[in-house]
Amino acid sequence: MTDTSPNPGFPTPDVPNPNPQRTPARIGAQTHLARRRSARGNYHDVMRIGIMGGTFDPIHNGHLVAASEVAWVYDLDKVIFVPTGRPVFKLDRNVTNAEDRYLMTVIATASNPNFVVSRVDIDRPGVTYTIDTLRDMRTLYPDAELFFITGADVIPQLMRWKDAEEMWGIAHFVGVSRPGYEVNLHKAGVPLRSVDVIEIPALAISSTDVRRRAEAGEPVWYLVPDGVVQYISKHGLYRRPPASKEG
Repeated sequence: MTDTSPNPGFPTPDVPNPNPQRTPARIGAQTHLARRRSARGNYHDVMRIGIMGGTFDPIHNGHLVAASEVAWVYDLDKVIFVPTGRPVFKLDRNVTNAEDRYLMTVIATASNPNFVVSRVDIDRPGVTYTIDTLRDMRTLYPDAELFFITGADVIPQLMRWKDAEEMWGIAHFVGVSRPGYEVNLHKAGVPLRSVDVIEIPALAISSTDVRRRAEAGEPVWYLVPDGVVQYISKHGLYRRPPASKEG
């Protein structure tokens, strides 16, 4: 993420860039990872888990690339994908059935042994709040270091999320963004030690565009994993309802 603010995702002047081929955001994230390891000592004793929450309607290759990249940058042991049940920010939209979204996520992640899919959100009754997801994950992994992966576009909204102050004590937030999208962490008011921003080129793909293409009968191959393409086709997801015949 090309963030112009002095956020932890950029290298400081006293830290040389060991690989000019890598973006400053990526190097900055690795620099902070090294500092955290140094402060913690033997970091191998602590499991490092990424949590990627999302509607996944449908999950697409951009989600998978983002999870893989964050796992590499932060040396995560695994990434848990958590499809939302009733997403609080999308109550005004007709979201695909939770079971379909869960199964598409399982299909999409099946080939990566470090990817896991959790049902905690879709099995929990009521509206889905991130703090509930984090509390459940902390209960399941009391000793792990948690990294919540989210879109950079929501970073400015984090301080307005339910029980925001509690979130910082449970997980480190990693905002992922498509190239050219800038986030000013100072302006967002988030605690700088708890939030990083990194750039993921493949995030130019969007679930909204995939749904639009599927509805219009346009191909979605290579935008989503092959198994998800087949699932969408088999179950008729996102198709425009047939026009009613009069007379």
